[in-house]
Amino acid sequence: MTQAYDWGSTSDIPRFLGRTGSGEPVAEMWLGTHPLAPSQVETPEGLRPLSDVAGEIPFMLKILAAEQPLSIQVHPGQAEAREGFAREEAAGVPLDSPQRVFKDPNHKPEMVYALSTFDTLVGFRPTAEILRVFSQLDTPTINAASATLRAKTGFKGIVRVLENLLIAPPPPAEIAQVVIQCKALVHDGVDIKRAYSTAAMIARHHPDDVGIVVSLLLNRFTLQPGEAMFLGTGVIHAHLSGLCLEAMVNSDNVMRAGLTRKALDPEGLIRCLEAGMARVARVEPGYPSFSTEVYHPEVEEFALAVTQVSPADPDGVSIIAAAHSIVMCIGGAVQLLNSRGEKVPLSRGETVYTDAEDGDLTLVGTGEIAQIYLPGPGTPDSELKDLVGHRPVRAIP
Repeated sequence: MTQAYDWGSTSDIPRFLGRTGSGEPVAEMWLGTHPLAPSQVETPEGLRPLSDVAGEIPFMLKILAAEQPLSIQVHPGQAEAREGFAREEAAGVPLDSPQRVFKDPNHKPEMVYALSTFDTLVGFRPTAEILRVFSQLDTPTINAASATLRAKTGFKGIVRVLENLLIAPPPPAEIAQVVIQCKALVHDGVDIKRAYSTAAMIARHHPDDVGIVVSLLLNRFTLQPGEAMFLGTGVIHAHLSGLCLEAMVNSDNVMRAGLTRKALDPEGLIRCLEAGMARVARVEPGYPSFSTEVYHPEVEEFALAVTQVSPADPDGVSIIAAAHSIVMCIGGAVQLLNSRGEKVPLSRGETVYTDAEDGDLTLVGTGEIAQIYLPGPGTPDSELKDLVGHRPVRAIP
């Protein structure tokens, strides 16, 4: 099921699916059993909810296409998710209410796998770098933030700066002044780790939003196609542009604090940050075979495998057999065969669900598939290369 959020691209997902766009933004396509957007599967009896066939799957796969910046957000850990979901259920807040924050009782670590050049803001810059960024700007809010951070350095001091910005946002006129100064610095060839150009870009879409100032605190990263990044729970981030796959726990819990018209929960976001930021890391794949890369970060609920096949493999190549698996063709045209001799053709954007009853799976044709699956005991862990200097202070449950 697709989601038409206003930050989405009008063309990327329709083009990926081989369809003609309507001119309206298409931000995400969800694949899984989440009650807010459950997938349907074709069976001999007709279309049925995937949950009827598979039960509740612990993971979800998304295609995400960003043409504008997404909200500044944090995903909760397991304890925060359970408590928040129970609280809103007891209060009777409808699941589809715009004011609902916790849509389920699950934590939400996730991994981004880039299908195009993908830009994102993730995690806080080091203290020294933030102070360097601020040193080129001169407004009351920036000067106060600098003083706060000099008095209390490190992760806790940065969180206090963020909390102050969210509790008492600068007036629109001061935000405009920050943008003017950022543009002038970029014009003069001064741009510390893309901080000023990022703020100027965000201002085109959210001109009066405190998120422009918040963006100065955050690292900007660019993923190239085929690169992956893991975002543990409690990590502040805001994706900026590009097409990617998101592999995640089956959850839609998000605390937002800017760059959006959706409900904001700055207090919840700060609580999650104070509980401790987990890892932000580039995920280096393992290679169970010549044709397959496996991305398995520090979570129990999902792994992602990417497999290529060509005429150089006349007998096809084996792909991961798992208790639950969603296979998506991300390029070319392939056929997937199971141990019963059943064959499913897939072109780009088409998907199929497999489970343990399918047995060994073989891919033939010329193309590439991405497969999210429930990892078993033998699934190798990926090497994670930390991208943010703030070391994690808690383990993901």
